[in-house]
Amino acid sequence: MNRTIRFASVAALVAFAAPALADPLQATLYKNPQCGCCEGYAVYLRENGFNVDVKPTNDLLEISHKAGVAEGMEGCHTMFIDGYVVDGHVPVNVVRKLLKERPPIAGITLPGMPMGSPGMAGTKTEKFVIYTVPKDGKKPEVYATE
Repeated sequence: MNRTIRFASVAALVAFAAPALADPLQATLYKNPQCGCCEGYAVYLRENGFNVDVKPTNDLLEISHKAGVAEGMEGCHTMFIDGYVVDGHVPVNVVRKLLKERPPIAGITLPGMPMGSPGMAGTKTEKFVIYTVPKDGKKPEVYATE
């Protein structure tokens, strides 16, 4: 094989393999010790290229509030990733959007436990509305809908 073809073959192989060699995003997910849907969400994240460290806790509400999530806006679990808080069953494409755009907010939240959301059982029956977790006590705004 001549040198040009060999170089092109190696370059193509490296370009193809590069995404697989990228480091997975590191996340820490705090959840209620008895919650199974949170485990389902962690599996969902892992299937989508995240490295998730799950930490059971009985102080979930306190962790969520300390992260800036407003009362009544809490999700089922609280995750920290790359300097942001992600509360609840937020779809992975919205998490990736947050990490790509890097807005000046504390994070995002999908309040409650919507049926059919990632990690939750059932069929999706309504649009998921993901809100900002603002800094400095500002009012949450809609960040994305799914």
